[in-house]
Amino acid sequence: MQNIIFLEPVFKTMIWGGNKLQTEFGYSIPGDNTGECWAISAHKNGDCEIRNGEYHGKTLSWLWDNHRELFGYASGEVFPLLVKIIDAKTDLSIQVHPDDTYAKEQENGALGKTECWYILDCDEDGEIVIGHNAKDKEQLADMIHQNRWKELIRVCPIKKGDFFQIDPGTVHAIKKGTMILETQQNSDITYRLYDYDRLDHGKPRELHIDKSIDVIRCPHIDSKTNGVSSQNENCDIDELVSCDYYTVKHVQLHGEQEFSMTEKFLSISVIGGCGEIDGVPLKKGDHFILPNGYGTYCLKGEMELILSHI
Repeated sequence: MQNIIFLEPVFKTMIWGGNKLQTEFGYSIPGDNTGECWAISAHKNGDCEIRNGEYHGKTLSWLWDNHRELFGYASGEVFPLLVKIIDAKTDLSIQVHPDDTYAKEQENGALGKTECWYILDCDEDGEIVIGHNAKDKEQLADMIHQNRWKELIRVCPIKKGDFFQIDPGTVHAIKKGTMILETQQNSDITYRLYDYDRLDHGKPRELHIDKSIDVIRCPHIDSKTNGVSSQNENCDIDELVSCDYYTVKHVQLHGEQEFSMTEKFLSISVIGGCGEIDGVPLKKGDHFILPNGYGTYCLKGEMELILSHI
């Protein structure tokens, strides 16, 4: 049987970051403005090291390049998924992502960015930016150039456990007091539309107005999520979304449950509680991959998990 591949997260300091990655997840973070934990990542801007077994110290991108059999010989130049935990102490900039076609042409062959958010925690009166109110491109451009942000931007209330699929072309932003788990394509391409006129080291951060207008979908349409659920005595499984790039599931475990792995590989994040997989201890904040051919596995404990696969 193949070994479980545990990963060491990579942390990112951000103007809007906080310290909840330490207080909530127990990570050793670089400072009190740590905004992102790249938990399962083979991107050049944050390549996770393997923390156990025969590939200890190698990176996930190295494993993808040199041992594709562990991923069921999945196609693609790069490992397809990127899983992050994001801690927003203050509002993130309002942004939009391109699709694969636009990113390939405009960003040196990069992948586009389809992503989804599971709300781990938020303020009692938490909100999120999803979408806009312009009816067409002309109105969109007018509202942007006239700084009519309050009219343009669509803000929605949120609660813990909410889930959002963010397709390319969707205006979006996480707001203060929100912590999310993000599953996305392996891409770091973001167009910043509006940044609340903030200064970073005395200067405003770069905006990408023309590219944003190019890729924003008009009018806005909410992306579909699946909501397929299954329950048994010890486990509740909710399929949150299944799209061309990933399938994401939420698992609430209370006891012991056996699973049969049929995917090419499976990425798993422990977002609450503790327990074990096949006798290996697990705690909140652990992230790992079950490689191809792992077969049947047994989860035990009181745990909340997010699973993703292609």
